[in-house]
Amino acid sequence: MDRYVEDFWRKLSDCKAVIIAISLIMSFSAACGSPIRIYDLRYTLKIDTGNPEQVRMAWDHCHLAAALQGLVNRDEPSLYIRFVDSQRRRKNVDDYWFEQLTEPGQWLHGRERETVTDIAELVRIYRKQISGVVVYDPAVAATSNVASMVAGADGLLPIRYDNSAESLYTRIVAGGLKLPVKCRLVNPDGSSIFTGKGRIPGTNQVSTGSAKCDAYLWAKKRYMDTGKCDGSYGAYYIDQYWIRKPRNTVLNHHCLTNHDFFISKKAFFFDLHVWDDEVPVDDPAQKMGTDLEMLKTMLLSAYNHGGKENMIHIGGFVPWAYKYTSHRGAGGRHDPVPTEWEYGKVISAYNGFMDADAISYGAMANASFFAHFPLKTKYPQHWVTRDQLRSRGYLTSDGRVNFDDREFLIFYVGDYDCAAWVYQRTMDIWDDPARGKIPMMWCISPVLDRRAPMAMDYMRRTATKNDYFASADNGAGYCEPGMLQEPRGISNLPSGLDAWARHCKKYYDRWGLSITGFIIYGNGPPLNRAGLDCYASFSPNGIIPTAGPATRLYKNMPIMRFDHDVNEGNPRDAAGHVLSRIAARRREGHPPFHWFRNILKAPAWYVKTYDQIRNANPKIELLDAPTFFELYRIYLENHD
Repeated sequence: MDRYVEDFWRKLSDCKAVIIAISLIMSFSAACGSPIRIYDLRYTLKIDTGNPEQVRMAWDHCHLAAALQGLVNRDEPSLYIRFVDSQRRRKNVDDYWFEQLTEPGQWLHGRERETVTDIAELVRIYRKQISGVVVYDPAVAATSNVASMVAGADGLLPIRYDNSAESLYTRIVAGGLKLPVKCRLVNPDGSSIFTGKGRIPGTNQVSTGSAKCDAYLWAKKRYMDTGKCDGSYGAYYIDQYWIRKPRNTVLNHHCLTNHDFFISKKAFFFDLHVWDDEVPVDDPAQKMGTDLEMLKTMLLSAYNHGGKENMIHIGGFVPWAYKYTSHRGAGGRHDPVPTEWEYGKVISAYNGFMDADAISYGAMANASFFAHFPLKTKYPQHWVTRDQLRSRGYLTSDGRVNFDDREFLIFYVGDYDCAAWVYQRTMDIWDDPARGKIPMMWCISPVLDRRAPMAMDYMRRTATKNDYFASADNGAGYCEPGMLQEPRGISNLPSGLDAWARHCKKYYDRWGLSITGFIIYGNGPPLNRAGLDCYASFSPNGIIPTAGPATRLYKNMPIMRFDHDVNEGNPRDAAGHVLSRIAARRREGHPPFHWFRNILKAPAWYVKTYDQIRNANPKIELLDAPTFFELYRIYLENHD
């Protein structure tokens, strides 16, 4: 027997044997686990948006299903939702990923599955994993977000008060399943608890004068200040105000299905205005600036209960198509982009960063399910050596850049700073047959591996030699890095640069990243010396900020200032833009290195655009990222 044991361990020590053993164990575990329950929510996308009853149904069902997912998927991947349909292809995005994950040799291969067709039945199946319900107030929109916060912290399902015959409240609380009400954000008779007057219920706190902000302040004191919520996770998603304007943008952009991950993490939720010079359209009677003060109060509590050392991961985005901006029907005075920047400025002052689920690809489902995907410890990438550059003719014998009248070009292939965009667009952008024909620098925020790990793993497994990865704005999450520096406006907190450096380095190391493809300063200050030192510690091979010197080598980290976005749909027009800008840059005295940002363009677009560029000027050469940035570093060493 000892001989056989010894032989077994000898074989297992072989790398191939280890891989096979792990694969067999994973397949066995998947096949023997509990079945995956699949629930199709797409009926909520087929409603008549002119029918208020159907709109309310869609909201209620999506909210409950997402919260249920967040609770039952917290410890294992159990409940899977079908909801997000591709706007580009006639295919369901959730089906696309499920098919990927259940292929032979993949994570879920062999796992039993079970389809559930009724939402009350779905609740019944998972009844033992639910403590009860939190009932919220249809008259105070903010209570829907408070309910998501309570749901995650206390293991409850959020249900809007509605005593009509077919409502979820009637089917699950008042009758049918009769789940116990463990928390009420509305009185039993349907009257409002939060009124914006007197004292906030259950506290000694005088009302803010806003029922909306009173609800958030109640939640802050009860759940954030006590540590029942995890301050390192937040969620900025539109509240039930959406019911008033379901067609202001894509119907799925209530983003309720995005709640599941954040409920699983016991996150705090909010939907608040970031400007203090106007009242929000959803709460016009409040004192100007009350929303912003409430947001700052919540962020400070989050900072003190998890966000000081870990940074604060905030999913979602300004609901600019519905409120807070000058967009048609949104009722505000500020344009959407400056509002985005102001939001980034505020949250960054408290160590917050965005996982920016922005319109119109903002909807995502099943992140709490995907969070269990088994990532590798490391996904390394290789950098180019100077000997390799010399052998390829890019360096002269004395080590200088050999221009030979060439212009060097690189594209920032973005914007992938949120999990939802990666989730929705992989099937038509990454899977484009033209990928691999030319070098492409894919700029994807590495922290997206929290919500879309399977997508990031898939990209690395299927990458060609022409696919290289850098980080999207502004590192491992979208923040205003200048707001991490001292002196720190808005919050007056100590520097957050060390926390940001630790956070980013962890993710850059896992994904083999060394370039930050774009740094948006927005409404915040530019990086000072401390900020540049921070980036040099995890992004040593280059950064592209939106302000500062046009070219600079800082402690061996190459810096090139942002130039132009090139987002024309027609490749001929895009090529014309690049050609004219390169010519202008050279007249302005810039070196022959040119960076351009593009948003959600498919590889075929890049191939056609580059063909047009080369036909017009064969001296322009598109480089891979290591070659571009190493040559640029060498150029700066000799011209600084």
